[in-house]
Amino acid sequence: MQENKFEIVDQPIDVEAMRAKVMDRNAGAVTLFIGTVREMTKGKKTLSLQYEAYAPMAIKMFEQIEHEILEQWPDVRLAISHRVGLLAISDIAVVIAVSSPHRKVAYEANEFAIERIKQIVPIWKKEHWEDGTAWIGDQLENVPYPNGRPEEAE
Repeated sequence: MQENKFEIVDQPIDVEAMRAKVMDRNAGAVTLFIGTVREMTKGKKTLSLQYEAYAPMAIKMFEQIEHEILEQWPDVRLAISHRVGLLAISDIAVVIAVSSPHRKVAYEANEFAIERIKQIVPIWKKEHWEDGTAWIGDQLENVPYPNGRPEEAE
């Protein structure tokens, strides 16, 4: 197992370093998902995002995602980095690197990883809009935080 395949960071993510983490002599494909902060969301202009994570559990969930991926696609190598803190428009929030002997598997495993991150990893974001701010809740935006921050939710 390669060290630091999974990380929560508070500095910009080095995309090339993430690619290097999954390189393998038998890899015929490497996919990189680079999630960035967009300006417009549901018709609102975003000024910035603030991400918070429960890092120890987030890393465990990244490891669980790897386990799930390897059950389906045993030849895959995976690395995930998610940034926390205040991010500006176009900043990179998450990078998922996947290598595989074949491209279709690399694409499928990468898509699987981002969907599972949104489902199970304890990462929260606060959107800063032109007209105010709000904690969005879970990554799928299914669990609101009406009282503010995640730890204050009832």
